[in-house]
Amino acid sequence: MRDSSGKTPIWQAIADALRSDLAEGRYVPGDRLPTEAALAERFGVNRHTVRHGISALVEEGLVRTRRGSGAFVAATPTDYAIGKRVRFHENLISAGRRPEKQVLQIENRASTAGEARALRIAPGAEVCVYHGLSLADGQPVAVVESVFPSDNLSGIASALSTYTSITEALKTVGVIDYTRASTRLTAVRATVTQALHLQVAEGDPLLKSTSVNVDDTGQPIEYGRTWFAGDRVTLTLEH
Repeated sequence: MRDSSGKTPIWQAIADALRSDLAEGRYVPGDRLPTEAALAERFGVNRHTVRHGISALVEEGLVRTRRGSGAFVAATPTDYAIGKRVRFHENLISAGRRPEKQVLQIENRASTAGEARALRIAPGAEVCVYHGLSLADGQPVAVVESVFPSDNLSGIASALSTYTSITEALKTVGVIDYTRASTRLTAVRATVTQALHLQVAEGDPLLKSTSVNVDDTGQPIEYGRTWFAGDRVTLTLEH
């Protein structure tokens, strides 16, 4: 694309330069591009011209912008299966992604009324709550909160502190296998803390999964809530 003088518009040259950066791997999916101010300094132009160049990449699907967060290299959403057996590590490996988990907090407290109903325990009975961050190829994709009945799973807090995999932690306290009894999906907006963990803007769309997992006797062993970054995960329901 050239103007009437036959010269390439500056914004187009900026888009071409950034496109080359992406092709050469200088920025990978999920990376945030330099700020408009930094790019304006790099190319010696004003921020409006930089914005025009980035807009061209957005139209091509190479870059995504998030209000208040900046411009990011577009990542192909990760396919995440939700069925009778849901395993974070297995799901991501089958999708060709590298799974990783970060423990944010493990706490023991009294159960809420809703947690008690889901886990079939007495209201106020002690539960162990795992707060974590799930990542795919180093990019945060979900904030996780899993609630376990402490009395029924003796030692679960220590196991969760030892293993990054919840499946492995459950095995050490006697739950060799478990299946998904129910899943409820809703669309919500990111809170301030969720936005910080997921590197999105407050108010961005998230997919919330509320689920109950049971052991081989049908006894609930985990009440989970997961908030997925809406543009990074494609949830697939399996029958």
